[in-house]
Amino acid sequence: MASKVFDTAALDDFANRMQRTAQQFERKKKPFMRKEGAKLKAKTQKKARMLGKKTGSYLKSIKRGKAYEYDGAQAIRVYSAAPHAHLLEDGHRMVTRGGQEVGFVPGHHVFETAAKEFEPQYLSALDDLLDELVDSI
Repeated sequence: MASKVFDTAALDDFANRMQRTAQQFERKKKPFMRKEGAKLKAKTQKKARMLGKKTGSYLKSIKRGKAYEYDGAQAIRVYSAAPHAHLLEDGHRMVTRGGQEVGFVPGHHVFETAAKEFEPQYLSALDDLLDELVDSI
């Protein structure tokens, strides 16, 4: 009876290249997230400037956080450290010193709109990164 031998050298080589690519991705993902977070921060600040008000401390308070893992996925935050940011973002009641409510100021939702507008740009950059990694295989 004849025996057959399979040469798996090409498969082993491919597996090794895939492992190197996975290691490259591990090294590139945090800098990529920081760079994209900085772009989102700039877009958020641009949206905040469009409010048309003197909001210098509000603009300066917009920060980019560190890249971290959240529910198994990489994430990065853009946030405002200003104590009044939630009032501009979500809106607030106008109340007199006597406690009487005289109106409501609607929120501008700066962070939400900036994130929605940034999403296609982020997905495009992610596709470029993945194409670069796949091409290196």
